[in-house]
Amino acid sequence: MTATSLAAAAAARAQHVRQRADRPSQRRCAEHAAARAAALVPARIELRAADGDGGLLEFNGYATVYEHGYEMWDYYGPYTEIVSAGAGAESLARGDLDVPLVLQHNQLRRIARTTNGSLELTEDDNGLSVHAPSLDPADHDVAYIAPKLRAGLIDEMSFAFRISSGQWSPDYTEYRINRYDIHRGDVAIVGYGANPATEATLRTAAAPSSRARALLEIALAR
Repeated sequence: MTATSLAAAAAARAQHVRQRADRPSQRRCAEHAAARAAALVPARIELRAADGDGGLLEFNGYATVYEHGYEMWDYYGPYTEIVSAGAGAESLARGDLDVPLVLQHNQLRRIARTTNGSLELTEDDNGLSVHAPSLDPADHDVAYIAPKLRAGLIDEMSFAFRISSGQWSPDYTEYRINRYDIHRGDVAIVGYGANPATEATLRTAAAPSSRARALLEIALAR
């Protein structure tokens, strides 16, 4: 985004947004109106084999990095969005939390899910940690994405959520998300992302009885 477009969008926003606690209007990750609302995360991905020959894949990473600005767009134009540390705590504490790990935000291409124990979501000092301990390489979508991750053809993540609470900066150039709801949203492996600070690792698990961790670390930012 250019300084001019950012300033122009902020000026228009300041005139029309009624209060700083209002959520962004038509929030999206790119300029065109059809772009998704999900925040996107570029990642550096490493794929390696763990000790043993169990064949399962374990994925661990970050769907977002907290306290790191990334570009988003609303009705008025571009702005910087930041997710506050701990913003997902309330949502993640739900006993009925339902979030899948998907490809490109396609709900029919699920490879793990919190409801059946195949996906774990937690917060740490870095951000929203994603851990899928036992991906089945015989699954069509796992078989599709694994070699692309290994080759570095796909190296970004994203997460879809609802904003529960946030606030614009005094100059309306930045929106801080203080609380989000990810229940019935998703965490996704995507082709392109908007946040430039992530790392990820995926590797073969040792065996069903002693599954090694494959690590997708993402130093993302939005």
